[in-house]
Amino acid sequence: MTAPQRLRSRTEPRHCGWCGLHLPDPPAADGRVGRPRRYCTQSCRQRAYERRSAVQRGGLPDDAVVLSAAELADLQDRLFQLRCAAEDLVTAADDGAAPHELTTLAAQVVRTAHGLERLR
Repeated sequence: MTAPQRLRSRTEPRHCGWCGLHLPDPPAADGRVGRPRRYCTQSCRQRAYERRSAVQRGGLPDDAVVLSAAELADLQDRLFQLRCAAEDLVTAADDGAAPHELTTLAAQVVRTAHGLERLR
């Protein structure tokens, strides 16, 4: 890895490898050494370990994403919410809505999309 890649990776936001929550940036002078955290909690770390073990036993590829039926339904619900928010924005624009209304609807699309950043 070159120096610019290392610098870039330190400035990009990091997310938990299991739940997708944003990981706080450690203070520069906190005295910590070693690798940066990959998981927000010990529980997420354990769930990721269990998933890796199950993938190895089941013969799935390493990059497979395994979701429970409830997690899949939740993801589909959030995708539907995003589509509805985007359709509301397009409809308002077609109807000649005021700029402040379009801004409000666009902000709703962004909030909904932000909720989709996490898989679980």
